[in-house]
Amino acid sequence: MIGASPWIVPFRFIEIGAGPVKRALEADTATCRAVARHLDVEAIGALTADLTVRPWLDGAEVRGRFRAVVTQLCSVSAELFDGSVEGEFMVRVLAEGSPNAPAEPMGEEVDLDPEADDPPDVVEGGAFDLGGYVVEHLSLELDPFPRKPGATFQPPEPTEPASPFAVLKLLRKDDATE
Repeated sequence: MIGASPWIVPFRFIEIGAGPVKRALEADTATCRAVARHLDVEAIGALTADLTVRPWLDGAEVRGRFRAVVTQLCSVSAELFDGSVEGEFMVRVLAEGSPNAPAEPMGEEVDLDPEADDPPDVVEGGAFDLGGYVVEHLSLELDPFPRKPGATFQPPEPTEPASPFAVLKLLRKDDATE
């Protein structure tokens, strides 16, 4: 999973040790620009996260809380506005080859429970990307049709009556001028 995100913060499984590890992340200006491009938003003014990585089976469990200031284009008024986006997440990660990794279904029907925890991510090598998880969950919290506070849609005033006969009336005017 390392390398897929514009904000790469590697964490090695061996760093966990016997207990939880806390990490406070803060994206610099260049990273905020890269994340904004990646998420297709106008700008990200700030992006921070507080994460706790603890042992889980032979892998890790990552719990995090993030905050971002995001500049977006209002889908109603087409004006730029800043908004705050916050969220929490929990992911579990296992190294490739782990005996606890979920088995790949071999052409079988799979029953999914939408209320159940997500299956663990299985990653190659001995490390995973904390920044990538923050960016992924930030993208899930972004409104695809952002609305500036107070913006309301005003439909345009009709210039002609909405009647099928209005078009015929226009055609008669054209015939009279010829």
